[in-house]
Amino acid sequence: MRVLPQPPGVPDHRSADRYLLWLARSEWRSITWAGVTCAVYNLGGVMVATLLGMALDSALTAGDPRSLWTWFAGITLCALVTAAVVPLHERASCFNWYTSAYRTVQVVTARAARLGPTLTRRLPSGEVVAVGTDDIDRIGDLYERSGLAISAVTTMAAISALMLSSHVTFGLIVLVAVPVIVLGIGPLLRPFARRKTRHRDRQAELATQATDLVSGLRVLRGVGGERTVGGRYREESRRVRDAGVRVGWWEASLQAVRELYPGLLLVGIVWYGARLALTGELTIGQLVAFYGYTGSLAVALRHLMEFLSMLVSARVSAARATRVLALEHDLPEPETPVAGPEGPYDLRDPDSGVVIGHGRVTAVVCADPDDATLVTERLGRYHDGEGPGAEMVEHTGGRTVRLRDLPLRETRRRVLVAANDAHLFSGPLREELAPDGGLPEERLTEVVRAAAAEDVLRRSPAGFDAVLTERGREYSGGQQQRLRLARALGQDPEVLILVEPASAVDAHSEAAIAERLPAERAGRATALVTTSPLLLDHADHVQFVENGRVSAEGPHRELLALAPRYSDTVLRTAGEMA
Repeated sequence: MRVLPQPPGVPDHRSADRYLLWLARSEWRSITWAGVTCAVYNLGGVMVATLLGMALDSALTAGDPRSLWTWFAGITLCALVTAAVVPLHERASCFNWYTSAYRTVQVVTARAARLGPTLTRRLPSGEVVAVGTDDIDRIGDLYERSGLAISAVTTMAAISALMLSSHVTFGLIVLVAVPVIVLGIGPLLRPFARRKTRHRDRQAELATQATDLVSGLRVLRGVGGERTVGGRYREESRRVRDAGVRVGWWEASLQAVRELYPGLLLVGIVWYGARLALTGELTIGQLVAFYGYTGSLAVALRHLMEFLSMLVSARVSAARATRVLALEHDLPEPETPVAGPEGPYDLRDPDSGVVIGHGRVTAVVCADPDDATLVTERLGRYHDGEGPGAEMVEHTGGRTVRLRDLPLRETRRRVLVAANDAHLFSGPLREELAPDGGLPEERLTEVVRAAAAEDVLRRSPAGFDAVLTERGREYSGGQQQRLRLARALGQDPEVLILVEPASAVDAHSEAAIAERLPAERAGRATALVTTSPLLLDHADHVQFVENGRVSAEGPHRELLALAPRYSDTVLRTAGEMA
């Protein structure tokens, strides 16, 4: 038994054809095996026709009825062999579908995770969704049928050789007719590809619209706009349907051609063979064998033309996948990466003057919410800005390391920004709180308690094995927020930046979070970007950002008394929330 998933490898995303070729090279053994088993099956039918013709000539021409038993044994053996390879071929074909489709899912998902916000800025969400739904099917279908294409070529070569050995003219007719028929489908493939691309674009646009509609449904209902947006969605859906109908017409035309061309060849071979038999140039046995060859040849031609049609669809889908894979991250990797600090360090944003000190909880209060966003993005290196960017300052020796000089993966490992727009994913709660599966149940209990989310755990008898739906929709907004906080605490990063971690919870839960958070994060650097008086009162140090710069800092209660702008910001926000 072969195990999936397998390591995907490094995809060649320079073009759709190179990507498909990369997939073929990755599983060339399985594709070859599928082709061999299918070729054995088809050649078994060819051999049956050959043996049947020889049996008829032996019995009728040579007058040896007893030799029929020998030919019968040979035909029976061929039938048994062809029957035996059927499950082998089906297994190999299914494996080819799964490996090519899943390998595409792996590389696209890995790239999407690596790109992060860059992906949503560069491509519509529907484009990515369509790659993981429709496109992987088209790519999988191509490699599922790849064995048929290999066997079709093998079968046509074998039949041509047999016909040439029996009758040169007959064999030459087949050798000339087959390429002509294959080339005859070419003029239909290009317009089919254009309509397939247009249909695929419409599907992506509709998926994007559906994603926006679902995510904004609550707001739309609040302003009474669901009818308007619903009407737009119906109109776009009609366009997708019309494009699909046009693709269907061309697919039907291709199917008709796949039946017509081999049928015409079959009629021509039967007519010409019958004439040769009447003139005595072919024996009865050879004529019967040629009829059998013609049937196998027609099937092989249909398989080959079907593969060419699938290749067109797969190239369209592969082009979409390579579009995602070819995207470059907005934040470039350093040309000469440096090593990060090995000992304690502070995280500093020179543009604003904000410093997240090691071993304490630092609160950052911004008079302008836009400043809070910019400071957070710079500290987590989600945006470099025009200045030097955030930097790590070692306690020993004072060495300074800019985040943009670290590999992005290391920055993400060291610094975690937990914002309220983070998603909860469907699956067991245990896996949601510890995606890497490295936390024991005792530790999970600790982070749940620190996030004041014990009620969420008690809600289900399954405990940590409770299954969340998408985005945790079965929980209230406050419960979702506390689960996100527990997940962030479970990662235990060197620097944790929490953006309004208690904005949606009740006062009792907020007080519990404010009290428990410092103990949970003892010995590490923690930033609270918030205006919550409860959280600010438990912070070790507070920095007030005004007009993009730190204008005051100190304990929360001291700032309330000495910094009027700070007091106005905190009390105004608290009043609005109340």
